[in-house]
Amino acid sequence: MAVPTAAPVPETNRYRPPALTGLDDLLDGPARATPHATALVVGGDRRPVSYGALAAVADDVAARLAAGGLRRGEPVALVCANTAEFVVGLLGAARAGLVVSPMDPALPGAQLSARLDALGARAVLLGPTAAGGATPAVRTAVPAWPLRVAVSGAGTATAALDITAPPAPAGTGASGELSAGDALVLFTAGTTDRAKMVPLTRANAAASVRNICAAYELGPADATVAVMPLFHGHGLFAALLASLAGGGRVLLPERGRFSARTFWGDVRAVSATWFTAVPTIHEILLDRAATEYPGETGGAGDQEDGTDRKAAPLRFVRSCSAPLNTATQRALERVLGAPLLSAYGMTESAHQAAGEPLPGRGPLKHGSVGRPTGVALRVLDRDGRPCPTGVPGEVWVQGPTVARGYLADPAETARSFVDGWLRTGDLGSLDEDGYLFLTGRIKNLINRGGEKIAPEHVEDVLAGCPGVAEAAVFPVPDAHYGQRVGAAVVVRADARGGLPGGERADSEQILRYCRDRLAAFEVPDRLEIVAALPHTAKGGLDRAAVEARYAH
Repeated sequence: MAVPTAAPVPETNRYRPPALTGLDDLLDGPARATPHATALVVGGDRRPVSYGALAAVADDVAARLAAGGLRRGEPVALVCANTAEFVVGLLGAARAGLVVSPMDPALPGAQLSARLDALGARAVLLGPTAAGGATPAVRTAVPAWPLRVAVSGAGTATAALDITAPPAPAGTGASGELSAGDALVLFTAGTTDRAKMVPLTRANAAASVRNICAAYELGPADATVAVMPLFHGHGLFAALLASLAGGGRVLLPERGRFSARTFWGDVRAVSATWFTAVPTIHEILLDRAATEYPGETGGAGDQEDGTDRKAAPLRFVRSCSAPLNTATQRALERVLGAPLLSAYGMTESAHQAAGEPLPGRGPLKHGSVGRPTGVALRVLDRDGRPCPTGVPGEVWVQGPTVARGYLADPAETARSFVDGWLRTGDLGSLDEDGYLFLTGRIKNLINRGGEKIAPEHVEDVLAGCPGVAEAAVFPVPDAHYGQRVGAAVVVRADARGGLPGGERADSEQILRYCRDRLAAFEVPDRLEIVAALPHTAKGGLDRAAVEARYAH
């Protein structure tokens, strides 16, 4: 039997990713080669910011931070929506040699304070929140320094950084574990106060950006819309940093957050060639695309916002951070006329670890997340032995993007980082071509009388049922079996997404569909139709909230 270990795929001869050593020099190449080219398109009036202007304002912020008493290798937090302030704050702090920790501006004040103290941040750079309102009250000794960026109609930018208080004392929290070789500290996407801190070095960040650029051959002709929040790796590495390193354009939407109402207008306005999102957003866009993304021959005239209704020249669309239903993938490909490429990543590997290749760079295998992106993958059984081709086990990752461990958590570091390999906690298998097929998370498995059930697999089947928009599967406590299978399902309200004849799906129709496609022990014992499901800030299903709401 073959025992696969998927090695990194060599870079193609046609494309060379950008040369960089960290976030501090990420802008240097484009700013020298094409200083007048557009780097960002910001806000509701979609004002452009050139590479030269972005580099200049980032250098200005870097100088102010150094003058404010911060030193290389010290951590600062960045609390901001997807706005120009986020980009300028991130790159300005990086160019000052600081370690930047982007944090979710929607966190409750107590959680935000706890993260600041755990990190030992010396200051918080505070930009506009997604809602345009006040940031949660922070009860900590860490000073908040408001940052505002003004963009002119001519493409220049100026920054106002209000350093009203001295930095917090150095050496507190986990800051003693950081050095000038570090670039970022990202918090894992936990839904509790126990989210872990992941330090990423300058080399980790540079390798991640280069790998993503190489995987999708991103260059100056490319443009995207920042759909995902930039405080997580998905939006940060894939949408923002890889685009800027390649010399492309990034549109930051009005109020710094994704809006289905303005998205297709944003795509057209920036002439987007690609975008990346989680499956829940792809579902939303699919529902609206028939009327709002009419293709080259459909519709004429202008949108209400003044943008041309013609389809943007999309090269590809990317999906990551959660399993993508195959039916959604194929439907969106038909509507957009572009391949929808699944990718796989995690915070601990500086985002992308595998991805489906561009057309012509390898076969597309629906249901897989593609081949390794600059890392090596292996699949091991519970005894640590390699699994044969097609046999599922735990996915392990090794490579230049993998973090050294967690800050201030030696026990979890020892469990998850073994001899240079990251134990992901994900279940999957490798095929004969080195493509990875994921089947779920080990910690999510439902144990029904000894039968192990991956909720992600059941959710994929449920999502394929006509009329179903989204599904969540969870364990229900049971005195006899230990656990039974529960499901909460959102159904489409419109006839176009429902069953033949336009009627809405009901629970018995959905269960009948499942019985034809699942093993008997996998079919939900309890199924409830709900109006909506809870999601994390990153856009993935919030399993803890689902279980708390529906499992009892």
